[in-house]
Amino acid sequence: MKNFSLILFLGIHSLLISQSQDYSTLVNPFIGTGGHGHTYPGATEPFGFMQLSPDTRIDGWDGCGGYHYSDSVIYGFSHTHLSGTGVSDLGDILIMPFNGKNQWNNGADQRDGYGSVFSHKNETANAGYYSVLLDDSDIKVELTSAAHTGFHKYHYSNKKDKKLIIDLDHRDHLLNAEIKKINDSTFVGKRISKGWAQEQHIYFVIQLSEKIESECTIRNEARYFSKLILKFNSKSHDLLIKVGISAVDIDGAVKNLETEIPHWDFEKTKLATKQKWNSELSKINIKTIDKDKEIIFYTALYHSFLAPNVFSDVDGRYRGTDLKVHQTNLTQYTIFSLWDTFRATHPLFTITQQQKTLEFINTFLNHYKNGGILPIWELNANYTKCMIGYHAIPVITDAYVKGINDFDTDLALEAMLYSAELKHLGLDAYQKNGFISSQDESESVSKTLEYAYDDWCIAVFADSLGKDSIADVYYSRSLYYKNLYNPESKFMEPKFNGGFKDSFKPDEVTFDYTEANSWQY
Repeated sequence: MKNFSLILFLGIHSLLISQSQDYSTLVNPFIGTGGHGHTYPGATEPFGFMQLSPDTRIDGWDGCGGYHYSDSVIYGFSHTHLSGTGVSDLGDILIMPFNGKNQWNNGADQRDGYGSVFSHKNETANAGYYSVLLDDSDIKVELTSAAHTGFHKYHYSNKKDKKLIIDLDHRDHLLNAEIKKINDSTFVGKRISKGWAQEQHIYFVIQLSEKIESECTIRNEARYFSKLILKFNSKSHDLLIKVGISAVDIDGAVKNLETEIPHWDFEKTKLATKQKWNSELSKINIKTIDKDKEIIFYTALYHSFLAPNVFSDVDGRYRGTDLKVHQTNLTQYTIFSLWDTFRATHPLFTITQQQKTLEFINTFLNHYKNGGILPIWELNANYTKCMIGYHAIPVITDAYVKGINDFDTDLALEAMLYSAELKHLGLDAYQKNGFISSQDESESVSKTLEYAYDDWCIAVFADSLGKDSIADVYYSRSLYYKNLYNPESKFMEPKFNGGFKDSFKPDEVTFDYTEANSWQY
């Protein structure tokens, strides 16, 4: 206990020293946008629902974040993005400033379009801010954001030719869309789409700092008004745009915008978002003579704090996993890639995000109440049926044993038991035989080991609540991992037809493991 107290003291001491340091300058959002990093460089606040970022890649595996550093054309700036995932989605409500001839096509098909060439030498990004010069139109773009609201600032060198396009047909398949004019400077609408998430709802309000001079719209193949081109008068070189979004309805988007950015001061919002990032990043203070190591560390911490994303509106309403609207007193979140995050990210959150950890757990319980199951990989109220295990359980147990326990523990245990007794994804064979074999299910070794670990977490949680009989069952099940241990090779090996599979190679990546080999597992 003395050692723990010392560490705790040093942690508090570090926090006190770090208040004067500008941690946002140590974040480089371009890290991860090349190679197979799948990140985006745009503007967002910590855990924000709004991720306002440039789109340079419409599809493909390396287009998951919407941007790749090797690209040279920007198609526009959309308001939702995924960071670090292996499947693409989002990219809602693309806006692109331009001048000259009206273009409905983005140009990704090599035909003329509204996309523009850009250069990295004229591009800047840091925590909560992004800017770029669009070479084709000589328009400077600046972006910042609040939790549900994006703030665009466009500087047109030719103020007599100010245009922009709003494209709801961008990226994933459009199920329904609407753009409605409220007045000469305000538009509202919705975008319901299908991608990785099978039914994703986004409602929006767009406010312009100038009245429009003219407008024209186009219907897509499904006959929805999905694109809108606006032309402005020549009062100023600058055009400001605020975009509020909600997963609930248009009223929610309007309330979110009015609450978060009721003014037209771009710099004020930029500074406020920077301060939020500094508040989060200062929770861990490191010292090193190597500045590059500081940038790597704080950019990694920044990426850790991009998700989960706030999903409820400022009035507490949210769309549940039954796709109906519900009310909560705590913040509801989305984007839980739990196979990726239960091992390290969520344990980090128990140290740096204790209140949010409680809110994450209540979100899981709402997922269970609304949709009937704890999340495995949840995306904007949709179960993606992706990845393995039932890893909401270790997140709950880890928090509980660390004293983050102000939630409905009986409901949590009920949800855990429900997840563990389902008959899908190899669980029926696991429950019957004590392991999953290759002929039962793909990724059989990984699933067996991870179910066993999750069962141990159920046992610990039940034990902590004094539920001895339940704990005994799951302590026993947690030992199922031993059934895949080969004492001769000392590896966890796949089984086939009752014995170990032939031609086992511990360094070989096969369908018996999840993105790994036996050495890693």
